[in-house]
Amino acid sequence: MKATIRDGVKADAWEGRKVTALLAARATRAHRKAWTAVFAALTLTSLLLGAFGLTLASAWSAHPRVERYAGADLVVAGDQTTRFSATSLGERETVSAGLTERVRIPRTALTVVRGVPGVRTAVADVEFPVGLAGRSATGRPWEAARLAPYALRTGRAPQRADEVVTGGGAGRVGARLTLRVGGRDTAYTVVGVAHGPRTAVWFTGAEAHRLAGHPDELDAIGVVAGPGTDPEALAGRVRTALDTAGVTDVGGRTDGDPATVRVLTGHGRGEAEHLDATPARGELLAALGSVAGTVVLVALLVVSSTIVQALRQRSHELGLLRAVGATPGQLRGAVGREVGRVAAWAALMGAAGAAPAYLGLRALLDARGALPTGLDLTLPAPLWTAPLATAAVTVLVARIAALIGCSGTATARPAEALRERTPGRARRITGLALLAVGAGSAGTAALQQGATAAAAAGAAAVTMVIACAVLGPWIAEGAMRLLGAPLRRFGPGGRLAAANCAASAQRLGAAITPIVLVTAFAGVQLGGGATLTHAGDAQARQVLRADLAVHADGGLPAGAVERIRQVPGVRAATEVVPGTVLLAARRLGSPELERLPVFGVTPERLTRTLDPGPRDGDLARLRPGTVAVGADRADSLGVRPGSTVTLRFGDGQEARLRVVATYTRSLALGDFLLSRDELLRHTSAPGTDPGTGRVLVATAPDADRKAVTKALARAVPGARVERDPAPVKGEPADRALAEVVSVAVVGAIGAFTVIAVLSTLALIAIGRRPELRLLRLAGADRGQLRRMLRLEAAATVLTGLLVGAAVAAVPLLAFSVAMAGTVPYLPPTQAAMIVAVVVATTAAGALPPVWTTLRGRYPREAAAR
Repeated sequence: MKATIRDGVKADAWEGRKVTALLAARATRAHRKAWTAVFAALTLTSLLLGAFGLTLASAWSAHPRVERYAGADLVVAGDQTTRFSATSLGERETVSAGLTERVRIPRTALTVVRGVPGVRTAVADVEFPVGLAGRSATGRPWEAARLAPYALRTGRAPQRADEVVTGGGAGRVGARLTLRVGGRDTAYTVVGVAHGPRTAVWFTGAEAHRLAGHPDELDAIGVVAGPGTDPEALAGRVRTALDTAGVTDVGGRTDGDPATVRVLTGHGRGEAEHLDATPARGELLAALGSVAGTVVLVALLVVSSTIVQALRQRSHELGLLRAVGATPGQLRGAVGREVGRVAAWAALMGAAGAAPAYLGLRALLDARGALPTGLDLTLPAPLWTAPLATAAVTVLVARIAALIGCSGTATARPAEALRERTPGRARRITGLALLAVGAGSAGTAALQQGATAAAAAGAAAVTMVIACAVLGPWIAEGAMRLLGAPLRRFGPGGRLAAANCAASAQRLGAAITPIVLVTAFAGVQLGGGATLTHAGDAQARQVLRADLAVHADGGLPAGAVERIRQVPGVRAATEVVPGTVLLAARRLGSPELERLPVFGVTPERLTRTLDPGPRDGDLARLRPGTVAVGADRADSLGVRPGSTVTLRFGDGQEARLRVVATYTRSLALGDFLLSRDELLRHTSAPGTDPGTGRVLVATAPDADRKAVTKALARAVPGARVERDPAPVKGEPADRALAEVVSVAVVGAIGAFTVIAVLSTLALIAIGRRPELRLLRLAGADRGQLRRMLRLEAAATVLTGLLVGAAVAAVPLLAFSVAMAGTVPYLPPTQAAMIVAVVVATTAAGALPPVWTTLRGRYPREAAAR
């Protein structure tokens, strides 16, 4: 008896699977055109997700390139990371950020390292900027060349203080070179040429340490292990020896981490060479993570809406199957199999194109200079892991969307399966709630700054777009109430268009959703950056009062600023040196380290060359130990003249600075304005030596600018005098990366939404063929129907653009007011591009699929098609 029951259950299950497979196979063949649109959307989803997955994996495994220390087994260097801890929700959280200035180590570490068993050679290395024939170069001791190793091509090693070895092509043996180090010009004799970069100059060890200016500190120590010594084991012994000797305090670091000396092996050796690489890697990961999150969200919305629209066109067919006895499980299984087949092939095709798309994104990053030269992006092994993972995610999303799309029909009672369903009250309440959440996020953006404001504005845009998708039928109904009267003025075609749009609000709502999406996302992404750039450029023009600028490749000589001020006709001269600082703060209770661009200036007669827009205090009191703060940042920090601000400089040292003034034009000058001497104390990278900044010169009203220009050229030999200098503007360190990310986001969202608009409108058009045939039978001619379709497309475009613009305007306005104090700005060319893309894709999606229905000359022929 039990066996009979079991066999019966198995037979029923087998029959159910057979029915499901039959329904899926027949439906796939019968609805090829509908599934073509879904296939395109899923292919693009898999391709983009795979490309971003590869990029994220590549950035995660990226490392600084090892060049100068390729011949060393390990490198001892300062810790190029600063940390900040705070308590959030009862737990201690720590964040870290890379340092872009050299953190040096005590010279005593060299003696400790040389005494470790297994160390064959330990070479002290220092690096300092050198002006070589009008360009910037790098000076190092000749002993450090063996760490690469860079061998001599011709000549010999330097033996005297006035002898140098140059990189390939930078000089010839016997030549005399005038090198500028520390603002002073000195003649040296080239005694050798090495296999190294053209920008390298090697001195004797004693001369190099003298010119570096810090005899008690080293940049790094390169260690060569003895024969048969394991580098990892040797690194452990060196680490133990340094800890035992107490070599941990390097330069007054105050971030609470005692391990301020690091022992680097393998790829980590490159961290001691390319200081910008590690911070750039962190910024790249953060930017790509944000992009990937946005792309995934848009992909979910596009794929779900496309699949739901494809199933909505077959609602009567599915309802009929339910009415004649198909079970909910059979309907879900049939639709799931049907979508699964399409999704699997689409996902695999998209995964195949992920690698070329990744290479294109990588080429874009390189072309825009968004990555430092020392950062190597490595592909994960095996290469297909990330694309296949994202392909599996794509299939899963498609199956979930299919179950959602058929849930209403599958769960309906057979007697009610064919009834037309209208949006209910729950959907309206959900949409209104999402709108309220989006408005709240926009309000948060208006009250925040920096990355927090940008994230809140992005969240507001996403939430409000989803709300518009949920409220689509009611938005369409309201739009038709406004557009109905104008449409009816276009004759019979216009009256047909108005009637169709009013009667099919749900269909029109589905059509305008992707248009709202592309308009809102592109507007927010492009408008946010454009607003800041536009306002910053305007402030930069207002800030600059100087009419001349003096600068020189390789740096100005020592005392150049004083000599410039003594030139007849010069009213004021200000040296401007760019740099960065880190601000430790708590955002929503969590610790955060924010990297900010700053300027160091000489304060004498500052307002005659630069006009920061002083609000409170006196900028003339700017000295080492003080700082001027932008007005918005001062308000957010709650400081005013007389208060103190704690900043971390590029070398990790923390300083408590007294505020002497606040100013309003912080978009151009950055949030903090420092004394030049204060900033240069914490600068070690090439190109920031004293005297290498740009000197802005304001001439007297009655001075002859040509005569002053010639006098300046004579006063500062080797310098270039620039008339009408470029405005002063502080750019974030990751500006190029932000631009590439913006292009990638807009491109990805644009591609998604183009597919969404095309597929949604094509599905709607395909489903309207019986309706158009009926209108032809009723006597409507081709011209009337074509005008009706064109007017419907125009109404769809206009509604989508207006709603999308309104959705974008709310977070953009909040972001613009918070960050720039202005209204949003979008370049006319970019706005025209958005409109053109929407119009073209709407026309391509709504009109061609039904042209064949309108080709018949007579109504009888139209019915026969």
